[in-house]
Amino acid sequence: MDIHEAPHSGASFSLLLDDTMKNWKFPLVSTLLLMLTMNVQAAPIELDRVIAIVDEGVVLQSDIDTSVKTVKINAKEKGQPLPDEGVLREQVLEKLIVDTIQSQQAEKMGIRIDDTRLEDALKNIAKENNITLAQLQQKTAEQGLSYASFREQIRKEIAASEARNAQVRRRINILPQEVESLALLLSEETQATVQYKISHIQLRTEDGATQADKEALEQQAKELTERLQQGADFATMAYTYSKGPKALQGGDWGWMRKEEMPTIFADQITGQGKSSIIGPFRSGVGFHILKIDDVKGLETIAVTEVNARHILIKTSVIMSDEGAQRQLNNIVADINAEKETFADMAQRYSQDPGSAAANGELGFQTPDLYVPEFKHQVETLPTGQISKPFKTVHGWHVVEVLERRQVDRTDAAMKNKAYRILLNRKFNEEAGAWLQEIRASAYVEILQDDDGEEDNE
Repeated sequence: MDIHEAPHSGASFSLLLDDTMKNWKFPLVSTLLLMLTMNVQAAPIELDRVIAIVDEGVVLQSDIDTSVKTVKINAKEKGQPLPDEGVLREQVLEKLIVDTIQSQQAEKMGIRIDDTRLEDALKNIAKENNITLAQLQQKTAEQGLSYASFREQIRKEIAASEARNAQVRRRINILPQEVESLALLLSEETQATVQYKISHIQLRTEDGATQADKEALEQQAKELTERLQQGADFATMAYTYSKGPKALQGGDWGWMRKEEMPTIFADQITGQGKSSIIGPFRSGVGFHILKIDDVKGLETIAVTEVNARHILIKTSVIMSDEGAQRQLNNIVADINAEKETFADMAQRYSQDPGSAAANGELGFQTPDLYVPEFKHQVETLPTGQISKPFKTVHGWHVVEVLERRQVDRTDAAMKNKAYRILLNRKFNEEAGAWLQEIRASAYVEILQDDDGEEDNE
């Protein structure tokens, strides 16, 4: 991260000229520089020098000096070697040129980072370095850098990052087939290390069995599976009915990876979780039922979904906050007194058209989809209890949680992980190409080296 001390870092070139000169082109720069040189020679205080012009912006000598100083401080703290001074300053200059171009892109796109967001970013920087914001300010001062300039540099970097992200994302196309293929590969890699503790029941087809015998055996397998799904003890069922090799152990095969299992077992296990009943499925010897007693090493993602219903009253010129609360309290009182039903009151009074038509129901959703106040209510409210009136950005609500359920989102999470990997890969590729393009299309004139020698690009 570069920390620029100079207050003019990245400033528009037009700020160096008076208003009548803003529309003039770059030939006037040589005159300006000559005047600056004369002033430097005549005055006892050395003025900052323009090292490079970047479209309508400039890179100053102080920008380079401050950035070089920062790089050296960071390298010393990390014990990293640096190239010689000349190469280092060339690299810093090139980075400042690219940074200036990106900042100008952000300005053209109208990206502005307000103080609140800037403060949040600074707090995150402090947190990542295990220090407080006050300690960050102190550390900046100890390094001889201006905290005010540091703040503004962070503001510029956030804006430039947003501009880069917006421009590069437009260039990226991720096909659904790419996500599916990578998600499958990731799942297979994960499965390779997963261990399953399984139990097995085998219903064997006897030699000489008729078709009717086979159908009866299949029906028995289905009935056993149904009983197991309803909570019957698997070990007891295995002792009683199984003809498999582990029948006397209650069907327990112990812990195994899929590659260690009989193929017929491995083919049936496709990422199911603990306590899953699988089957019945057929083989050459009869019918089989499996139970996954436990799983080790499988990354599963479960989320809670909530089905809730609500009534919304919006405030307006004629409906105050107090009026909305009072109306909702009266509605809840009638529902609790069983004078009215929630469904009828939602249809009659709720000002959320979508849910009002569905008796106030919102369907199963993850709480994160709701605004914070509503999210808090559906996460903490007991099932079947109507909340007190509360306010959100949409108005005043009462809500009732009808049901909660756990949903396995492992597959969706794997696809999301695959998408993020693809996005990062393509973003890094496209970001490099984009930076080259904007660098090539920008007007860049290097006026003089750090030692003052002229060097026009």
